Amino acid sequence: NAIHPTGSTNNIVNDNAGNVTIGAALTATTTVSDSKGEVRTVPVNSQTTGYTVVAGDAGKFISITTGGVTCNASIFSAGDAVTIYNNSGSNQTITAGASVTFRLAGTATTGNRTLAQYGVATLLCVTGGATPTFVVSGAGVT
Repeated sequence: NAIHPTGSTNNIVNDNAGNVTIGAALTATTTVSDSKGEVRTVPVNSQTTGYTVVAGDAGKFISITTGGVTCNASIFSAGDAVTIYNNSGSNQTITAGASVTFRLAGTATTGNRTLAQYGVATLLCVTGGATPTFVVSGAGVT
């Protein structure tokens, strides 16, 4: 079964097996998912050495055990967010690459951030592009 709204090329398809697809972007069975996976879960990107975030990390969380995480310019757009989990008993450094500003949430403090053991930090891009600004918040962030 397909529904074709007047003047639209986006299809809503029910395959009569419990699956509904809207266009190519949204599929629902017993859960709602998009291109990154289930909408109600946060996909994980596990890393065991120093890691530099990529555009595909937006909406995910990075689990890091050693080496820290670096965020470079021209990767994220305003509104993109990535969460970092320090999956170790040692501090990890979250490094702002060249031309990147990290602002500690609720303060005027800028610069690289330290993420304490088993801490969680979210980097919210508030200004994207070649000179992005991120607000960094979370438990164990200094």
